[in-house]
Order: sequence, then structure tokens, then C-alpha cells
Amino acid sequence: MYISYKKLWMKLAGLEMRKKDLCALAKISMAPLTKMGKGGHVTSEILMKICIALDCTFDEIAEIVRKE
Repeated sequence: MYISYKKLWMKLAGLEMRKKDLCALAKISMAPLTKMGKGGHVTSEILMKICIALDCTFDEIAEIVRKE
């Protein structure tokens, strides 16, 4: 299983927001978003900051996907 952040990228596109804008709004560096873009792991603190900044819940930005 792995965590997919496809929902986050779609949400940003819908808001016409760039990753750089999200970093400023959530007060995080670009490094976690780069990791997320490559399917890497980030801390729950980073996910919480993103959710607070976008006024959403975890399931609106990520999902657990089973590997076939």
C-alpha cells in the first residue's frame, strides 16, 4: 500500500493554486511537496498544516492505495 496525493494536486489545480502558493499559505518549505510529488513520505505535521491552510480534511488531499 502507498499514499497517493493525486487528490491534493487536483485540489490545487481547481483552486488555481501553485505549489509555491501552498507553501506560503501553509508555512512549509518546498521540500515536502517535492517528496509528495515523487510518492515519498511526509510527516503528519506537514499534512495537518496543508489541511489547515486549505480548510480541508486528510481524505480530501490523500488516499491509501493498495498495490496490485
